[in-house]
Parts: sequence; structure tokens; C-alpha cells
Amino acid sequence: MDRLAAMTTLLAAVDGGSLSAASRKLGMPLPTVSRKISELEAHLRTRLVHRTSRRLSLTDAGQAYVAASRRILEDIGEVERAAAGEYSAPRGDLAMTAPIVFGRLHVLPIAIAFLKAYPDINIRITLGDRVVDLQEEHVNLALRIGDLPDSSLVATRVGAVSHVVCGSPGYFETRSTPKSPADLRSHDCVSFEGMTAPDRWTFAAGKSQVSVPVRSRLIVNTAEAALDAAIAGVGITRVLSYQAAKALRVGTLLRVLRRFEPAPMPVSLVHAGQGRLPLKLRAFIDFAAPRLKARLAQD
Repeated sequence: MDRLAAMTTLLAAVDGGSLSAASRKLGMPLPTVSRKISELEAHLRTRLVHRTSRRLSLTDAGQAYVAASRRILEDIGEVERAAAGEYSAPRGDLAMTAPIVFGRLHVLPIAIAFLKAYPDINIRITLGDRVVDLQEEHVNLALRIGDLPDSSLVATRVGAVSHVVCGSPGYFETRSTPKSPADLRSHDCVSFEGMTAPDRWTFAAGKSQVSVPVRSRLIVNTAEAALDAAIAGVGITRVLSYQAAKALRVGTLLRVLRRFEPAPMPVSLVHAGQGRLPLKLRAFIDFAAPRLKARLAQD
């Protein structure tokens, strides 16, 4: 029995919550996944998992074995990365994740420039608006927007973004410009439901917050759609500053209610920070951080 392969299979099943999840992740037939875990239990002479038709759970012995297996596989990965030269020169594969719009606008251009400067490094970028578990999904680096919860992650702050309220010049000419959040009651709004509620928007009021009712003539689920509608004069919208930056620069949208905006949200590059940092990761952080700061300073 290949114990390392069996450990890998067990961890895939535990992380995925089922044998079928491990089968999909590893590209391995389901009976093979089941057999490898059974062989491991037979070798150890103890049950590691409780199986059901839908999920599996760990026994006490299984919990201890899985924790030890993670450490062993991580140590092996560290040794292999060292042998491959990841700690002597910037080379190898780098996996990262970022929010969809921010990643397209800011991370991708920097990654393209980085690839030209470092021909021995390859990059895989996953764009998505969910929070990715870096260890479980084998991601080296993530771009995160917002306050970071206490964790073992190491963060490099590269700037901040704000919630901005904006509308087209033509709309404001015909409907007037709101001077306070309360004025929104008499305006048409375009709500981006991933950002704010369609019936109430929240603003800063000194050290507290105030929630005002709004009338959403249009509700959409992407920032791009909200911006397009606002530019077309449908109403006032609220998005993040980097999403509206281009339209604000060229004047197709105007920013209003600026002094009522909530506190800006930090933007950070985060990584697991365990053990020695591979040079490929250090090289990218050193390359990307100042460039992201410069780009965000322009938004």
C-alpha cells in the first residue's frame, strides 16, 4: 500500500465531505477511493471514518490521523519545493485568487507584466467573489477586500476602496443633485444587490450609521450592469470606487454624497505565511504591492 497516496485520498475525502467528492477532486474511480481508505484502516487496525450514503465523519482516531497526515504531506511538499529550486530562484507555478472585477481591472494587468519579467514562473488566477480557503484549495496568494478576520494569514495592505454613490450628468440636470442621504427618497435608484439592499442604503453619520429608504427602479446582480444603467440615466447607483473609477474619470458618471460615505475598506494581499516563503511568491508580492498601491491611489 502506498501510504502517502492513501493519506492524500483520505484528506481529499475529509475536505470534500464525501468519498464521491474525493473521487471528483482526484480524478479517481469511487471504488478506488473507498478501497484505499479501507486498506489504510486495515493497515492501522482502526476505523478512521464513519461512512454514510451522503457524508463521512471522522472517528477520534481519524481526527488525530488526519491532523498528522496534513503535517506530513505539507512537510513533503516543502521538501519537494526546495529540491525543485523554489527557494533558490523565483520559479515554479503560482496560484492566486481575486474578486472578479478587481482581478480583471488590476490583478491581471500586473500579472501579465510579472510574467514578462519572470519567464520561469507560471500563474493560475481564479477570479471569483467568494472567500477561498488558501490551504484547502492550494492557493498561494489572495487579493481580499474588507477587514480581515483574525487568522494565521499574513497580509500586505495595498490600499483601500470606498462605497460610492453616482449618477449621470444628464440625470442630475433633470432631477437635481442629492445633498444628503435623505434626498434619495425623491430619486430613482439602481441597486446592485451584491452590494446593498434594494430598499435601504446605509451611510455614515458621524461615528454612527444611518439607513435611508430608496426606490429602486432597477435591481441587478453585477456592478457592470448597475453602472451601465446609471450611465444611461435610469437612476443613481452605489458601487465600489474601483468599479466606477473609469466612468468617473471620463465624466459619464458624477460622484455625490461623498462626505456621507462609510469608512473605506482595506485591500490586502494575503498568504498562508507558514514556513519559508517561496521566492516565486515573495517576488510577486514585491512586484505587485507597489503597483497595486499606485493603481488604487488613482481610483
